[in-house]
Amino acid sequence: MGLGFAQSDANWSYSGFMRFRGRLANAINIDLMSMQGFSALGISWNTINDDIVPLLFHSDCDGSLTPDECHTVAIRLAEIIKDWDDDDYDKFQAQLLIEGMNKCYENDEHLEFC
Repeated sequence: MGLGFAQSDANWSYSGFMRFRGRLANAINIDLMSMQGFSALGISWNTINDDIVPLLFHSDCDGSLTPDECHTVAIRLAEIIKDWDDDDYDKFQAQLLIEGMNKCYENDEHLEFC
């Protein structure tokens, strides 16, 4: 059992998704474990101005991203992972997630976390 998306073939174990989000956070020079929702006295996400934030600060077991959030997150996610190794599991899953996000944007659908 792990994290999946109703409109994408991407999937991670919960611990794998946590590691993935940590990698994304490191790519934008933040420590995920010091942020609101990850630490009792976490830093507010309002202090971070990056299009990847909706993916970083999201429940990993329910909820959704809007079509507009999917569009901006997909673009930013593609930028972040472009230099990761081609045989990297997280990069492969992220590419699947980007495809799903783009479909959600095109079809005006929310990306459902499940």
